Amino acid sequence: MDRIELELYLNNLLETARFKDYCPNGLQVEGRRKINKLATGVTASAAFLEAALDWGADAVLVHHGYFWRNEAPQITGRKYGRLKLLIANELNLFAYHLPLDAHPEFGNNAQIGAKMGWISDARFGENDLGWLATFPMPITLAHFTAQVEQTLGRTPLVFGDAERELRRVAWCTGAAQGMFDAAINAGADVYLTGEVSESVMHTSAESGVAFLAAGHHATERFGVQAVGKHLSEQFDIEHLFIDIPNPV
Repeated sequence: MDRIELELYLNNLLETARFKDYCPNGLQVEGRRKINKLATGVTASAAFLEAALDWGADAVLVHHGYFWRNEAPQITGRKYGRLKLLIANELNLFAYHLPLDAHPEFGNNAQIGAKMGWISDARFGENDLGWLATFPMPITLAHFTAQVEQTLGRTPLVFGDAERELRRVAWCTGAAQGMFDAAINAGADVYLTGEVSESVMHTSAESGVAFLAAGHHATERFGVQAVGKHLSEQFDIEHLFIDIPNPV
């Protein structure tokens, strides 16, 4: 597949123009024009790039790319090492941040909801990044936590009464602990995200709303996989998801 054709398709599919993001979305580093093999992953770390090159990738597609707002502009140290890997090997880097969280089918929130069996009926927060769903029958926090652990392969950090019955779940993957108040105001009984801040324990105790931090990396593995699978089905592209484990 042609690199330019792929970028235009992805930008249109993920509606990048809708978002004011913390980084550029789309093609971040240009590589070879012809793309036959696409590796996907959560973060464009050196370890991920090396694994993609070992597999023979022509392009990589990630959720966490480069050139974040307010980062130092110098190309030195680790940044130089990563860019050298890409440029020396003509490896294309595509990165999609908020667009990949928000997409109604391929996004991180859509995918984790589908894997958990939640049918979203409302959104909340900026850019409607937060999702909400109602359980068919109330479940306890202990049962909910077990489901999350089984699905993500990660024991989450939990705040709340294990025996409390839950009817309404809110979620937003990654570092969305700052949306906890918005989830509470939206009527959630429990909020699932990736990371946690010190204030969360107090907010949970005082509001009575449970909170689960299930891992930034663990909650954001599914979006890039869904996009990669879609591309391999739509075009003549071989796809491989490469998971570089991260406990955060």
